[in-house]
Amino acid sequence: MDYFSTIIGLYYIIIGVDGNISEKEVVLGKKMTKAEGFEENRFESTIALYQTLDFGKLYKDTLVGLRKLSTERQIRCISWMCVIANSDGFMDKREWELIYKIYHTELALSLNEIMKAQRELNKILHGKDFLSFGIKTD
Repeated sequence: MDYFSTIIGLYYIIIGVDGNISEKEVVLGKKMTKAEGFEENRFESTIALYQTLDFGKLYKDTLVGLRKLSTERQIRCISWMCVIANSDGFMDKREWELIYKIYHTELALSLNEIMKAQRELNKILHGKDFLSFGIKTD
C-alpha cells in the first residue's frame, strides 16, 4: 500500500470502529482528501473497494502499509485518525483504543509528535488550534 491507500484505509477503519459513521466524519474525510492533494474520485472508489474487503484483512494490510511509511508520514496518518475521531465532538472508547494500539503498540510513535501534528492539521482545516485527544495541550 502507498501513502494514499494507507491513509484512506486508516480513515475507513476509524470511521467504522465505533459502529456509527457520523456525517461530520464523512465531511472531514473529504477535507482530508483535499488537504492531502488526493483526487476525490480516487478517494470514493477506494472507499467503495474497502467496503467489499474483510475488515481484519484491511486492517492487517493497512498496518503493513503504515509500517513502510516514513515516521513523519506515520505520525501524520495517526494525527488524521485523531482529528477524524474527534470530528463528531468526542472520541469513542473504541476509537481511542484503536489509535493507541496503532501508535503506541504497533509503531512506538511519540504522543507529543502526534499531538503537534494534530494541531497543525486543525490549523489547516479550521484556521486555529483545537483540543488534542480532548486534552488542552498549551
